[in-house]
Amino acid sequence: MFAGEHGLQGDPRLKAISDAIRVVPHFPKSVCGFLFLSGIMFQDITTLLLDHKAYKDTLDIFVDRYRDMGISVVAGEVISEEYVLEYGNDCLEMHVGAVKHGERAIIIDDLVATGGTLSAAIRLLERVGAEVVECACVIGLPEFKGQFRLNGKPLYILVEPRQ
Repeated sequence: MFAGEHGLQGDPRLKAISDAIRVVPHFPKSVCGFLFLSGIMFQDITTLLLDHKAYKDTLDIFVDRYRDMGISVVAGEVISEEYVLEYGNDCLEMHVGAVKHGERAIIIDDLVATGGTLSAAIRLLERVGAEVVECACVIGLPEFKGQFRLNGKPLYILVEPRQ
């Protein structure tokens, strides 16, 4: 679900957030010929984090959405969950004790493309007994096909990627 389609239609904060994200063409690039993803338009949120107003707007939108949902998590020994990306494998780690059995959690990521990262995060949190309420992303591909990987968890997205 895109924020602009549900409740935030015409909200100027969404355009400001989108405009604050730097687009880096053809990233990641190969090292010694192992990887080159021509045509990938990498959405770099570093510039969003440096834009105080756009960053605050991003946080405010998420806070408003989750304020009354009883969400709670903290950090603490590492467990990990491996997952597959469109260009290789990766691993998420979480401190043991960071989330306790029965806690309600949301997962927030910068971008959703295939759903691999969110799916791994869901499995990781559920391994320790947390209830994943929803996944949220700053950027989401409109043609996102990985919804099935999220085990029926709702997905909330602020903006579409810029080209």
